[in-house]
Amino acid sequence: MADSVSSSLSRLFLVGLPLFFLFYFCFAAVPSLAAYGGGGRMVGGRTEVRDVESNKEVQDLGRYSVEEYNRHQGPAHPLTFARVVGAQRQVVSGIKYYLRVLATEGDGGSAGQQRTYDAVVVVKAWLGSRELISFVPITH
Repeated sequence: MADSVSSSLSRLFLVGLPLFFLFYFCFAAVPSLAAYGGGGRMVGGRTEVRDVESNKEVQDLGRYSVEEYNRHQGPAHPLTFARVVGAQRQVVSGIKYYLRVLATEGDGGSAGQQRTYDAVVVVKAWLGSRELISFVPITH
């Protein structure tokens, strides 16, 4: 009888104890992930850029997007960069920026009409490159 009790206790400790610790650590990790910035964000998802109008990098990318647009369109109807008013970033093979850009049609004088454009720029810092993917006017 003592052997059977001893054998049952051994099985309990060999199987039950590791399972207990496995479940304990799995469930203990879930609140920790949320507390340390998991925040429900999807990997590769877009995140808002805060303080866009004072963010030098984002404003530089907006200026770059207008310059690239002008370079590809030719001198007929150039745009003049005003500012970036909204931005999101997404980590891909580099960082993809989704920008909401204000620009004035023409040379920036009072005759030009200010319009809003959506621009997408990919930055690969390790290569020192950036590329304008799209630049389109927003239609209301």
